[in-house]
Amino acid sequence: MVTSLELLAPAGSAAIGIAAIDHGADAVYIGAPKFSARAAAGVSLSDIDRLIRHAHLYYAKVYVALNTILTDRELAEALDIIREVYELGADALIIQDVGLLELALPPIPLIASTQMHNNTLEKIRFLEAVGFQRVILARELSCDEIADIRRNSRIELEAFVHGALCVSYSGQCYMSQAVTGRSGNRGICAQPCRSRYTLTDGDGNIIRQNKFLLSLQDLNLMNFIPDLVAAGVTSFKIEGRYKGIDYVKNVTAAYRQAIDRFISEHPGYRKSSSGKSALTFSPDPERTFNRGYTQYFLSGKREKVASLDTQKSIGQHVGEITGVENNYFKIARHDLQNGDGLCFFTKKNDLAGFRVERVDKGKIYPNSMKGLAIGTSLYRNYDLAFTRILKKSSGERRIAVEMDFRQENNSIRLTVRDEDGNTAEAVKDVLLEPSRDPAQTGKQIETHLMSTGNTPYRVVSLTIEPQGPSFLPAGTLNGIRRDVLEKLTIIRREACPRRSIPFIPNDVPYPEKKLDFHANVVNALARRFYERHGAVVTEPALETLSVTTGKTVMTTRYCIRYQLDLCPHGRNSGRSIREPLRIRDGHHTYRLEFDCRQCRMFLILEGKNSLKKRKLTRKEREVRS
Repeated sequence: MVTSLELLAPAGSAAIGIAAIDHGADAVYIGAPKFSARAAAGVSLSDIDRLIRHAHLYYAKVYVALNTILTDRELAEALDIIREVYELGADALIIQDVGLLELALPPIPLIASTQMHNNTLEKIRFLEAVGFQRVILARELSCDEIADIRRNSRIELEAFVHGALCVSYSGQCYMSQAVTGRSGNRGICAQPCRSRYTLTDGDGNIIRQNKFLLSLQDLNLMNFIPDLVAAGVTSFKIEGRYKGIDYVKNVTAAYRQAIDRFISEHPGYRKSSSGKSALTFSPDPERTFNRGYTQYFLSGKREKVASLDTQKSIGQHVGEITGVENNYFKIARHDLQNGDGLCFFTKKNDLAGFRVERVDKGKIYPNSMKGLAIGTSLYRNYDLAFTRILKKSSGERRIAVEMDFRQENNSIRLTVRDEDGNTAEAVKDVLLEPSRDPAQTGKQIETHLMSTGNTPYRVVSLTIEPQGPSFLPAGTLNGIRRDVLEKLTIIRREACPRRSIPFIPNDVPYPEKKLDFHANVVNALARRFYERHGAVVTEPALETLSVTTGKTVMTTRYCIRYQLDLCPHGRNSGRSIREPLRIRDGHHTYRLEFDCRQCRMFLILEGKNSLKKRKLTRKEREVRS
């Protein structure tokens, strides 16, 4: 049995999704016109249609994300959108709100969003039993935890492999909602986790001041594809529906090469789409947006994963300064050029940056020499040459075809067969004239038939019969090639595999009996769903509450105590710290609590509720009504 592996890329727009397909993605995920967990990345139905048509030509899939929690008033509109994207040919629907499961959904496969907090075997087995075809695993899971899920379930497993990390368990972060009224579960997170905080002990003493205490490095598991496959993952997801086209091109191409290397060494696996991408550049995730990279908790071991000194991209390490003069500096080896952006950490560990104005005979002239000294480590966070390549057409994807050309009496026949076994044929009546130079005529036929131009095909073999063919005009050859490839395109789109799976409600018991605001229940249908599955909703979603002071607004596997060598159980533990620890920004204070047995940290909002200090927006009033 051959297992298909899927490289899944983000599509912040149709153009970016098409670029992802062209650079090797087997599937893309894109926001619905409304109700996506990246509200600003919603896409029109016409653009979704354009993306689906392009993807399906390569047997690649398009998953539509409609993964926010919904009010009662929004459910009908959400259902209309679901029906429309299903009719367009969407391959699956990514959802968070279980209220949708109480509606008459079209037979579209369902994917459980990571916003559903898919972190335990019990939860995932429930989702499988309910009727989901796939779960997007919590980013915090280790390979061993994923393997245990695989051994005890059959549902498809999708895992994030690259991109920004939410410090909280997805779907369990209420920090933005509590202090700004912008809900992450509603797709409008204000990202307070990327802000500066000051950490104090139980006596009010400052431990760390004005640092990015909740901002994590970015995920990069490119070298761990074999481990994830062994654990049972079959879909490898790149984060980034807010990222630009150059980021998506580069990272998608890099993971395409990594997965292809694995497949080439393991005959039991194949990629899940068709065609091969040819690139005009060498992919390198170090040369695109990143805050430094981490493997997070994949190995099961603790790792220092925060980017305490900056929440911005630092990019690629280019070396250390070896010499400094009044208006230039030197580094040992580099490929820097005019227009590159470099950054470095000052003596106070603040991120500073400058622009390269000129490079001349090993001397680098920046627009500012402030803070530069021998030994300073430099990072390139804007690579001008690389960006220019990626802004242009940098990838082309072609489907392999075999051609068979025959001259029979006064007609010619061209048959084409693609790599998936689809066949098309074109026949044309012609007046055959004997060739004065059969060998040259054969070369002419080969040249015109193999010149597939801007079509999505590449000819890997061509047979010509008879071996001494008659002369044919170039227009005739180009015309029959064009006709047969247009037929093949129609056949491929019609034959593109697409699953139709009706959702049938049942009453499988939910693994928890009482659900508080962490269940994110906003609408009556979601409440009804949980009640039908034997659970009682004791508290609605935090988005509906008027007072959030005292609530746990974040639950995370990241631990500030471990990050700062303050863990009472760690080998590098320093002095004893009096608790409770607190972090604060200019407006809010959060008490930290720790569950050392499960190695989790909780943030509890203290002080006055900031929402009571301002007038609520119409959307906020609607959610609470």
